[in-house]
Amino acid sequence: MVLPLLACVLLAGAARAQPEPIKFGLVDSKDLTAIPFPADSAAAVVLCDFGRSHLKGKNDGFQVIFERVTRIKILTKAGYDQATVEIPLYHRGENQERVTNLRGFTYNLVNGAVEKTKLEASGAFFEKRTANVNVQKFTLPNVRTGAIIEFAYTLSSDFLFNFQDWTFQRDIPVRWSEYRVSIPSFYRYKIIYQSSRDFTVNEAHIGSTTLLVDRKLNNSYGMLAGQSTGSLTISAPTEERQWALKDVPALVPEPYMTTAQDYVARLDFELTGEQWPDQPYHDLTGTWAQIDERLLADEDFGGRLGRASLLKEQLRDVAARFPIVTERAAAVREAVMAAVRYDGTDRYHTTGSLRKAFDAHRGTSADVNLLLIAALRDADLPAHPLLLSTRDHGHVSKEFPLLERFNYVVALVPLAGGKDLLVDATEPLLPCGVLPERCLNQAGRLIMKNPAEGRWVDLSPTQRHVHYQQIALTLDAQGGLTGKVHEERGGYAGTDARLDLASQGEKKYLAGLAQRHEGWTIPASKLGQVDALDKPLLLDYDVAQPATGSDAPGSTLYLSPLSDFGPRQNPFRRPNRTFAVDFGVAQEEILMITLTLPAGYELAEVPASALVTLPNEGGRFVYSVSVAGPGRVQLTSRLSLRNTVYPPDAYASLRELYRLLMARQSEKLIIQKRAG
Repeated sequence: MVLPLLACVLLAGAARAQPEPIKFGLVDSKDLTAIPFPADSAAAVVLCDFGRSHLKGKNDGFQVIFERVTRIKILTKAGYDQATVEIPLYHRGENQERVTNLRGFTYNLVNGAVEKTKLEASGAFFEKRTANVNVQKFTLPNVRTGAIIEFAYTLSSDFLFNFQDWTFQRDIPVRWSEYRVSIPSFYRYKIIYQSSRDFTVNEAHIGSTTLLVDRKLNNSYGMLAGQSTGSLTISAPTEERQWALKDVPALVPEPYMTTAQDYVARLDFELTGEQWPDQPYHDLTGTWAQIDERLLADEDFGGRLGRASLLKEQLRDVAARFPIVTERAAAVREAVMAAVRYDGTDRYHTTGSLRKAFDAHRGTSADVNLLLIAALRDADLPAHPLLLSTRDHGHVSKEFPLLERFNYVVALVPLAGGKDLLVDATEPLLPCGVLPERCLNQAGRLIMKNPAEGRWVDLSPTQRHVHYQQIALTLDAQGGLTGKVHEERGGYAGTDARLDLASQGEKKYLAGLAQRHEGWTIPASKLGQVDALDKPLLLDYDVAQPATGSDAPGSTLYLSPLSDFGPRQNPFRRPNRTFAVDFGVAQEEILMITLTLPAGYELAEVPASALVTLPNEGGRFVYSVSVAGPGRVQLTSRLSLRNTVYPPDAYASLRELYRLLMARQSEKLIIQKRAG
């Protein structure tokens, strides 16, 4: 949701004073004795989080000044980590965001009196996080269950494009969260609100501010004609905005979601333009053409592609040996993976020479895949860089050209018929042309020398997550079971299994079967097609489950064989969900059991079949039990989820489908002796 700005024609006036929701150092004693949100099982609760941002003049430009006061109640020991705070600080060149006036206290109730412990300077330190982001961290002292922690600081930024965003929601409940901004009419920001929750407070009015600016702004904007030195005080109308949310529930991680930042209630600010008195509007919105040009001119991106690759000699005759494009791309990919292994760090640009990663045989995703693109070009393949954001980094916006939303690059090789081959060289256990699951984040942006050729590329996977089980079980008259299991894990299920196999080793991997089938013995097991990455991973094993009752034959036996091979629980246990279910890949779970009954026994009653479908053909669950001949019962369970992403309004149907699946798979078969 893009929040509208006020009209461009503004009447300057006094800003309406609004009472602040919190005063640093003034803690309500009731909060130390009473536990807020008593019905919530959270480890802590934010009592109040208040921030405000405004601009002030500085030398030949402006600064964004951001002030924050936060107060948190600690409810259990699990909430102690709330006492450690991180403040990201952007820097570029000699300019660095800075924190001043950092202060904090911890309040404890000791023998009926408030004990106040101050945050000392030694409790704060810096940590380098990325090439352009440092983090100031501090930990409030003397934290106990029932304590209140409070901190405040001011952040000064020379980067107007980095106007402070605001997050209303956290992983703990928030009683009150409020953000205020004051933006001079010279600057235009697009304000994007991410949430389905309505604001408790959403106010806007016109105010005014006085700014001290350097007269040499004349050189840039022509607004101070005839004056070339010193400074000038100018007044400007401002847009005053105030937003607040009350009683915001914690955002709890749930199955099949990308990063929490994609779902929390938050405000983002994007600088779009500026307009000074008597000057035309200056559009500051970037374009993809500008980003393409900048990236391709960057030594750490385009510079790695503009020269021969480090594998040129090894690939000299690869075009002759592999005339088919897909086979040649696979051969180049193999050479890259043999030369440089992925170290687990995701970037879209390098931080140094590729020679360093090449010599170390280890590098980031950018090192690996920019080397791949250069090598593909050396092999006479027209490879181009495709930017994307990994699932744990967050979704990208097609509407706003924002380079910081990306953190990964892969190669795109055009194929005949308008198709694309997407190639990544970070995962040796994936076939060529299949992206790692962490990259399956809806869309990527193709970077081209000719901007007209740049476009969005659909990242929908070419493979599914397929798990197929075919089982033959024999039941004895005492209720014991023996049999054979044949498993096939195809597509991304096969890749996941091979990754587990590679990390654990075959012995430990097979030993894990016993954990999946508690109470069963597994006398023999065997893997197949381990190295055939384009085929399913096979697993065959024998199983035996002794009878749990008397050794004497019983007249009636009860069992639910599907429950031992299907999912253990419904992944969607919460009654509601306000954000999408993002599987990343389509799902296919097929379970077939042939059950041989003891001599003289039969199925007392055939359970009813079931067919459950999701709206808009999004998937279905099929269940059936049938008599396959004398003394034989066939059970089938098949779950097909065709979509990779299900919107929030489909959650109830998806949850109900899984509930029915679990109910049917746990349904008891009644097996009894034949009459007569």
